[in-house]
Order: sequence, then structure tokens, then C-alpha cells
Amino acid sequence: MHSLKDQTVGNIVAADYRTAEVFEKYRIDFCCQGGTTLDAACQKKQVAVKEITAELEKAIAGPEQLVHDFQAMRLDHLCDYVEKTHHSYVTASLPLLEQYLEKVTRVHGERHPELHEVYRLYQEVAQELTMHLKKEEVILFPYVRDMVSQQMMGSDFMPPHFGTVKNPIQVMEQEHDSAGDHFHQIAELTSHYAPPADACTTYRVAYAKLEEFERDLHRHVHLENNLIFPKAKELEQTLRNTL
Repeated sequence: MHSLKDQTVGNIVAADYRTAEVFEKYRIDFCCQGGTTLDAACQKKQVAVKEITAELEKAIAGPEQLVHDFQAMRLDHLCDYVEKTHHSYVTASLPLLEQYLEKVTRVHGERHPELHEVYRLYQEVAQELTMHLKKEEVILFPYVRDMVSQQMMGSDFMPPHFGTVKNPIQVMEQEHDSAGDHFHQIAELTSHYAPPADACTTYRVAYAKLEEFERDLHRHVHLENNLIFPKAKELEQTLRNTL
């Protein structure tokens, strides 16, 4: 068995979801950069790999919690989970954040000019995510569910009109990178969501909600990049091999 430092951060979180909290603490990207080894990630962040390894092992050895075993979950059920949990969260949160950020920027933008850039970046990523969710729900996830059904029923494989699942997945991964980059910039502009001393309640709520949204996005993208997408490509290849 490989030591933790030689494993990719995406695989570590996929194996035990409780480790995500440790990576969040050190601001290590386990979703879009999930293919990076723990050792390389620690070097990039200039933190001791032994320190993080100890915290990861503590999380893994901790008491069992009511967490989903995503690795063992059937592929179509994973898609269902992402839609019901993360897509629903995004859909509900976007208009609230728009309302908060518009007000905060209008009221406090003169004294805190960085708010204008935060609001602009948010509006861009909100528009992108809205379209992104639709593409997954209308194109990618239905095809994944069809593949699972074909495998379970033993029916003939039906190639999709887009050629291969790799094509929409490539687009989804690019859009994940874009959303991650937008929130990285937002985090930097807001000093990692630390409101200034003169911040009103709405200002503080807006920053707290942005941070919550980014955390959810990390878990959302992780499940897709590191579990759903690889499993979907593997299943498609298996079905093609039966032709």
C-alpha cells in the first residue's frame, strides 16, 4: 500500500471523505488539482508533509460518522446524489448571493473597491455554473444513467450522438477549472472571506455565504472529477468492448 504522501489528494479524499476538512484547512485543492500527490501539494504550499499526514491519519482513524461511501456507490446513484445535493444547493444559493453582493457592493463599494471585482467575478461564475448544471442534467448524467441501465439489462451498447463520454467530460472539467479559478480570485480579493472591521451584517453574511459556497463547490467538483468522470469513461469502454 502506498504511503499517504505518494497518493494523489483526490484519491485520498475519494477513499475517506473526512479528509476533505484537512485539505480545506491548508487550502489544498483536492478537486480540480486532485491528480497532485500529497507530497507535491505540501511542497507547493510550503507546509510539512508529516504535519498534514498526521492530521489526515487522525481524521481517517476518527470515529465513524454518517458519511456516504462514495467509492462503493453505484455510478447512476452518484449522479443522483450530486444533482440532489450539490446542484440543488447551487441553484438555491446563486440568487441569494446575487442579492447580498449587489447590496454590499452598492453600499460599501466606494470604501472597499475590491467589492466591484468580487461582484463581477461572482456574476461570471454564476452564469457559467447555471449553464454547466443544465448541460450535466440534460446531456451527461442521462447518458451515464443509460450506460448503467444497458450494463444491468445486458442490452446492446448505444453510442451517444456526441461520440464518446470523454467529449462532454472534457468540457465539464474545463468549466470546473474556470469556476475554481474564479473562486480562487474571489478568496484572494476578500482575504479568504475575512470581512473588514466596518462590515455590516449583510457584508458579513455575504462573505460567510461565499466561503460556504466555495467549500460546497470543492466537494461537488471532487465527486465529479475524481469519481463520476473516471467511472463513466471506464464503463463506456467496458460497454464498447462488448460490441
